[in-house]
Amino acid sequence: MSNFTAEMRDAAARHLVAARASSHAGERLPEACRPADVADALAIQERVRELLGAAIGGWKCSVPSAAREIAAAPIFVSTITSNSPCTILPIEGNARIEPEIAFVIGRDLPARATPYSEAEVCAGIRETRAVLELIGPRYADPAAVSYPEFLADSIANQGLFVGPVVVEGLELPLAAFRITIATPKRQLLVRDGEHPDGHPLRPLVWLANHLASRGAGLTAGQVVTTGSYCGMVDVPLNTPLVVAFGDFGRLSVQFAPK
Repeated sequence: MSNFTAEMRDAAARHLVAARASSHAGERLPEACRPADVADALAIQERVRELLGAAIGGWKCSVPSAAREIAAAPIFVSTITSNSPCTILPIEGNARIEPEIAFVIGRDLPARATPYSEAEVCAGIRETRAVLELIGPRYADPAAVSYPEFLADSIANQGLFVGPVVVEGLELPLAAFRITIATPKRQLLVRDGEHPDGHPLRPLVWLANHLASRGAGLTAGQVVTTGSYCGMVDVPLNTPLVVAFGDFGRLSVQFAPK
């Protein structure tokens, strides 16, 4: 039986909610309420959602590894946008983003006893989208925290900027493609990107089965983003940007500080 009590979960969640409300990254969780494992972390995630009264509009996820037994976090409806300027809490005077491929769910994939196949998950996809994950941990020094603490903080998710539909996305070579980011005056980044899990479908299938096994599921309209093709990138505020995903997707955005 876990030694992580409801009181500890509540204290940790309130600490993270206060950091969100203050719009400033702060100290790590107090030692008395730090999660010891991913189960504790997921309980804190859910309690944060309850305290905020937030609806889940999507998820971020990646395939588990030895270092990350579970890698999934909800993205709240209020933090998902397609509007530019897009407000963001700056980090060292910049917007911190991750260029990713996301999938919009077209029909519910509810809890069930048997795992979903890749074909079943693909049949549940309505759209493939080019997106930018907005990064903003509630910890001032996220490198100093344990992975369960990082997971409790929704893996540093601040929100999601949803770009255009990628036409026939599942037919494209989504394992690897070039990422470019440019302002009207100069190129900021040109990188041959690779998906960290080999293909964005892999984390989506894992997430569908992870949620189903926990008595939850994916629901129609949710947006699932699946990992950065080039890690985290700091880009300037108040500057028009164009992010190109190979030759099949381009999004335009300008970030404004909250």
